Amino acid sequence: MKKLLVPFILLFLLIISACGNAVDKKESTKEKKEKGTITYQSENGPIEVPADPKRVVVLSSFAGNVMALNVNLVGVDSWSKMNPRFDSKLKNVAEVSDENIEKIIELDPDLIIGLSNIKNVDKLKQIAPTVTYTYGKVDYLTQHLEIGKLLNKEKEAQAWIDDFKKRAAKAGTDIKTKIGEDKTVSVIEGFDKQLYVFGDNWGRGTEILYQEMKLKMPEKVKEMALKDGYYALSPEVLPEFAGDYVIFSKNKDADNSFQTTETYKNIPAVKNNQLFEVNAKEFYFNDPITLDFQLDTFKKLFLGN
Repeated sequence: MKKLLVPFILLFLLIISACGNAVDKKESTKEKKEKGTITYQSENGPIEVPADPKRVVVLSSFAGNVMALNVNLVGVDSWSKMNPRFDSKLKNVAEVSDENIEKIIELDPDLIIGLSNIKNVDKLKQIAPTVTYTYGKVDYLTQHLEIGKLLNKEKEAQAWIDDFKKRAAKAGTDIKTKIGEDKTVSVIEGFDKQLYVFGDNWGRGTEILYQEMKLKMPEKVKEMALKDGYYALSPEVLPEFAGDYVIFSKNKDADNSFQTTETYKNIPAVKNNQLFEVNAKEFYFNDPITLDFQLDTFKKLFLGN
């Protein structure tokens, strides 16, 4: 009798195990369906993306936008990785590029974001939904709103935008009251052995100073840098581009020897202690985390608070 019972017991256990696996599979499928997808209208057409992305890879520019919306990152570009403002949040996040296909596969992303000039887009699309943006196609705040739409967090993105615009406008009014309506501001940066001056949409705080605060740009800067966003210049002509106030986005590892020249020392903003140095690596971007930091920095530099 016992011998007869053994096959039945084994068969019963197999049935129970199979049912358990079926339930687990069903629950897994149910969970996946509940998370679901949304259709995002990208600049290249509609694309199905996760409604609640959990493992995002950013290959250029937008890491701060994703972090500001409290979405998890598993991989970011080298520029984001070197930003001191992002250190704590990106401590355990991998550094990747558009050429690290195998590494990106290992990260198992459910969404990939980058600029339109990244390489290997076709390969990336096979790994996860891949959305790219053309830099400057929309203004910097609309860009954050687009990231919000992509991540299914449009309301959160819009709320930050509305609040930021109010804070920046108030600071701009206070600054103009203190320094004068007609005072000009320039933003310069040294990179490698080259100096650059910036227009109103190339990070480094330019969006805040010119677009939100409505501070004035020197005519020479307007003429040469406004259209393309930046303009390369030699130290000899820097005085022509320097405003009453200058924000110097300084790279400590760049050639800053021009600061020892008489040409530089005789710039009115330098002589009047109205040239303010900031850390370039903290100032590159125009995402919400960086913009909030830039705004606080400008309030301290111009208003002393």
